[in-house]
Amino acid sequence: MFTLNRRSLIKMLGAGAVFGLAGTTATASRSDTTKSKNIPMIHATDLYRPHVDPDDHWDLACVFALAYRGDIDLKAVLIDFPPPRRRDVDPDVLAISQMNFVTGNKVPVVVGSSIAMRSPDDSQPDAPLSDRNGVSTVLNVLKNSTKPVVINITGSSRDIAVAGNQEPELFAKKCMGIYLNAGTGSREKQGPQRSEYNVTLDPLAYSAIFKLPCPVYWMPCFEKIEPQSERHVMEHGTYYRFQQNDILPYLSDKMQKFVAYMLAKVTDNDWLSYLLEEKDQALLHEFGTRYRNMWCTGGFFHAAGYTVTSEGRIMPLDQAPNKAVFAFEPANITCTEKGVTTWLHNSTARNRYIFHVLDTENYQSAMTKAMKKLLMELP
Repeated sequence: MFTLNRRSLIKMLGAGAVFGLAGTTATASRSDTTKSKNIPMIHATDLYRPHVDPDDHWDLACVFALAYRGDIDLKAVLIDFPPPRRRDVDPDVLAISQMNFVTGNKVPVVVGSSIAMRSPDDSQPDAPLSDRNGVSTVLNVLKNSTKPVVINITGSSRDIAVAGNQEPELFAKKCMGIYLNAGTGSREKQGPQRSEYNVTLDPLAYSAIFKLPCPVYWMPCFEKIEPQSERHVMEHGTYYRFQQNDILPYLSDKMQKFVAYMLAKVTDNDWLSYLLEEKDQALLHEFGTRYRNMWCTGGFFHAAGYTVTSEGRIMPLDQAPNKAVFAFEPANITCTEKGVTTWLHNSTARNRYIFHVLDTENYQSAMTKAMKKLLMELP
C-alpha cells in the first residue's frame, strides 16, 4: 500500500523533479511510500440533467469509487452553472444523492457562479450571494483541511479561478494540485476558433488557472480537434472511448441502475426508488451497445497516487516505472486570454505538467480495464 509524506511530495513538485521527460520512463517518485490514503479532493464538473455528455456521470462514479476505497476524501462536488446556450439543463444534484446513497457517503454539492470572468485576475468581489457558493466552498475546504487538497476541473474553470484569485496564498499553501481537463495539446498554434469545449465555457478562467501559485496538471482533452468520426488516441490528449458493455454488466445492480437512470430518466425525480426497484434488463442491454467518450480517468488515478499499466492494472505510482500507459511531464505552458495554449517540455519547469500517453496502442484498452476494476468495487 502507498502512504505519502506530503511535505516531501510538495517539495518535489516545487522542484519540478517528480516526473520524467518525454522519451524516458516517466513516473512519480513519491519516495517515502507506496500509496497515499484519504487525499482531500474537490470535484468540479459540468454534471447536468438531462446530461450534456454522459462521461460526467461515469467520472462522478470514479471519484466516488476512489472515496469508497479510502484513497481520497471527497470533500465536495461543485457543479457548473449551466452556460447560456444550455439553459435547458439543471445541475444534476440527484446524481450526487444517488452516489451518496450507494456508497454511504455524505458529500455536499454546490452550484457555481453564473458570471463570466471579466479578466484573468477577476475575483468577482461584487458577485451576489447566489453566485458565491462554489467559490466559498472551495476556499472553506482549503482553509479547513489539515492536508493539501486536490482539485479536479472537468468542465468550466471559472469557480476555481475566482477562488484562486481571491486567495492565492491559500492556494500556494493548501492546493496539492489542480487537474485541468480542458484544451488541446498540439504544439501547432491553435486559434480561438478551434478551442476545445471546456475552454469556451470561460476562456479567461481557463487562462487564469495557469497563473495560480500551485501545481497544475494539464490534461488536454485532445491533441488536435477533429470530427468525432475521426477521433483517436494521441500522445498529448486524454481522449479514449469504450463500449458500455465492457463495463456496465459487471457493475453492482445499483450502479447499473445509476447509469440507466442518467441515460433514460430525463426529467423524473424518483432518484431513490429507481435504485431500489428491479433493473430493466432490456434497457441496460440497449445502453450497453453504445460507446462512451472519456477524458478524465487518468487524472483521477494519478491524484489518488496510482498509475495504470499497459495491461490495465492499477498500480501505485512508484511501482510501475516501466509499464505506465500515461505520465505527467514537466513543461513550460503559457495561455492567452483567449484560451490559446503553447507549451514545451522542460525538465526544470516548476509546478506545471502535461499529460502524455506513453503507449498509444494500449491506452484505450488499459484505461477501460482500469475503470472497470475500480467501479466493480462499488456496492
